[in-house]
Amino acid sequence: MKKSRAHVETRFWAVDKKRSGLQLMETFFQFNDLAASKEMLNNLMNYAVNRNSWIHEDPAVLYQFHQAVQSFVRAAYLIDLKEKKKAAHVHLENLSPRVLGLLSEKEYQNPLLVFKKAFKEYSVKEFDYFMSGIVYFSMGMYNHLPERNIVNPYIHLIKMLDAAHLMLERRGK
Repeated sequence: MKKSRAHVETRFWAVDKKRSGLQLMETFFQFNDLAASKEMLNNLMNYAVNRNSWIHEDPAVLYQFHQAVQSFVRAAYLIDLKEKKKAAHVHLENLSPRVLGLLSEKEYQNPLLVFKKAFKEYSVKEFDYFMSGIVYFSMGMYNHLPERNIVNPYIHLIKMLDAAHLMLERRGK
């Protein structure tokens, strides 16, 4: 019986040489600002659940963002698979709730917990399905809503963006 491997090929930044998950995330943040990415996800979610309107964004921009987020999820999965042992615990006192964002104090101290939780609940394919769904439903008016709970993957994705940005910020110091 053959072992099946997880498909972690990045689509948007495909290059010939292998890269680590952190390098792929760094590339993601070179092209996509954290705040802009979270705002775009928020807009997609709002328009996806609102039946009577559609997003007034260029479809090419939406497609590029969709592909970038899919690659980001694959990079997060690589980090979850390969860099579990490099967990950096940071003990900080008197954290402001604004600094934490959606992350808990434990997740702020160890951002790898965010990836572990996300991929424990959802697979890479399910995150792809979620992204495809919110882009599809945000681009037109439909009589029906997505058949699955789309809030939980959205929250996981926002937390993964925060955790990845935090990891890169700490890596730079």
